[in-house]
Amino acid sequence: QTNSFIGGDGILLYLDEIQYFNKKQQQSLLEFIEDGRITLIASTTENPYFYVYPAIVSRCAVFEFKPIAKNELLKAVMSAKDFYNAENGKNIDISEEAAGIIASSSSGDARRAINLFENIANISNGNITADDVKTFLPEIMGMSGFDKSGDGHYDLLSALQKSIRGSDPDAAVYYLAKMLYAGEDVKFIARRIMILASEDIGNADPQALCVATAAAQAVERVGMPESQIILSQAVTYMACAPKSNSAVNAIQEAMRCVKAKKTTVPVHLQDAHYGGHESLGHGIGYKYAHNYPNHYVNQQYLPSEIEGEHFYELSDMGYEKKLKEHMKKIHEEAE
Repeated sequence: QTNSFIGGDGILLYLDEIQYFNKKQQQSLLEFIEDGRITLIASTTENPYFYVYPAIVSRCAVFEFKPIAKNELLKAVMSAKDFYNAENGKNIDISEEAAGIIASSSSGDARRAINLFENIANISNGNITADDVKTFLPEIMGMSGFDKSGDGHYDLLSALQKSIRGSDPDAAVYYLAKMLYAGEDVKFIARRIMILASEDIGNADPQALCVATAAAQAVERVGMPESQIILSQAVTYMACAPKSNSAVNAIQEAMRCVKAKKTTVPVHLQDAHYGGHESLGHGIGYKYAHNYPNHYVNQQYLPSEIEGEHFYELSDMGYEKKLKEHMKKIHEEAE
């Protein structure tokens, strides 16, 4: 076929909900996209970077459709009213407050707003009031657009963790409430809290991981609705705790070093719990730290290949400051 829209020979192919095409089906398009026989336009309600074959994404320009602003949704509702009246020979009116509630409850989706108006209009005898909308509106509309396996799920989770990291307990408990209201699995939330207790707080407050672990165990035993109280305690504790990302930085740097360099455990640190270890030199020269002042002795622990590397940087936050002072003291007194 010749299609003047794409300026040459080829097919303009539009695929709606491309995420439902499996990997093989999506792969079959590549050859035709690359040689120009197909110009692909595809749409998806999911994140294309998660649900669309990467080779397809790399050959396309990705555009995100943002939620429609409330004032534009208000216009859509009023236009829907005029069209509805003309089509059905009615004279339905809607108050500004009622239209505003519909717009606010539609998560930036004009189709949802129009459908909601039409459903209410179908059972209305005249003017649609705010009370009419509230009566008709399902509770779950407050969470419309939330999908436990979609972007809404991960956006809320991200907002929860970033609010805790930012020491804002009000925002943190709000996002917790929003997730719970949508029916999020309490065990999933509890697991995320355990992770961030180490990732964002760490040794600045070692008690944070204990609180998170206890909360995770408690919600499994208690269940909803009481689990929301336990999670609220855990989330607000994490938000108010002193913060440090030293633990996550340390393991990331150590992993980088492990991948980059091959090393050998120093001989004096090698296992000596077997007969004949002396003949191999294993464990010879090791100094038992508990036999020295402050239970510390200066000796080589890192492999020779990376001796002098530094992975863990203690911060001046919370309990880490005390650990930093302790480490400084035992090092100075051992010199």
